[in-house]
Amino acid sequence: MRHFSVLFTIVIVFVLATSGFALAVPQQSTTAAQSMSASDAEKACDAYRAQKDYEQAIKCFQDAVRKEPKNAKLYNKLGLAELASGDYEAARASFLKATKCDRNYPEAWNDLGVVSFVEKKYALAVKYFNKAIGLNDTKANFHVNLGVTYFALNQTDRAMVQYTRALELDPEALSRSSNAGMSAQLATREERAKLDFMLAKIYANMGNDEACLTALRKAKENGYSSMADVYKDECFSEVRKDPRLAEIVPPPTK
Repeated sequence: MRHFSVLFTIVIVFVLATSGFALAVPQQSTTAAQSMSASDAEKACDAYRAQKDYEQAIKCFQDAVRKEPKNAKLYNKLGLAELASGDYEAARASFLKATKCDRNYPEAWNDLGVVSFVEKKYALAVKYFNKAIGLNDTKANFHVNLGVTYFALNQTDRAMVQYTRALELDPEALSRSSNAGMSAQLATREERAKLDFMLAKIYANMGNDEACLTALRKAKENGYSSMADVYKDECFSEVRKDPRLAEIVPPPTK
């Protein structure tokens, strides 16, 4: 398993709620896309976004939603392109339109949470991410997003619950990176160290000793101040049997 690198860029945006991208750069102009079928136009717009040509992607999706003004998925993708371009106000408006077109579209609620997170409106982000999870509990990315937000609020116990659920759904959930995402970096080395140790506990509880030891090394490298807790916390009882632990954290002297 690719271990989670906690130097830590938390990817919380576009790959979390989108369908696959077409990889080729579209040859059609957005004007030509207006004459295409809605399905083909969507693929062309996706290709612009995959190539990070957000200006063209926005124009393309705007043309597409004019054709299908009640298509929640198209509004959501328009919002993702707007978010990538840094136009948070427009992105929020597009995501809201998506929820109005389909109140049960979890990706739109998730992406409203993303906008709120980026704008540091964490309480609102929690509300939207919970709404998305309520509609679909099986999306690991939704749980990662909520965990990130709880961590930003210093609610580490709640963050652990969400990260654990994400890993139950997808063992790679914390090691994936988005092909077209925004990232929110933890602000300080201390916060990174705290998160590393929290992840070590999660992996220990899951019986993944390799990932646990990797996270503990990262916590030590980032200066976590309570490394000795590995010899006190019951969740590390199995990891304590691994001689490599002593190389990371020397056992207490009697």
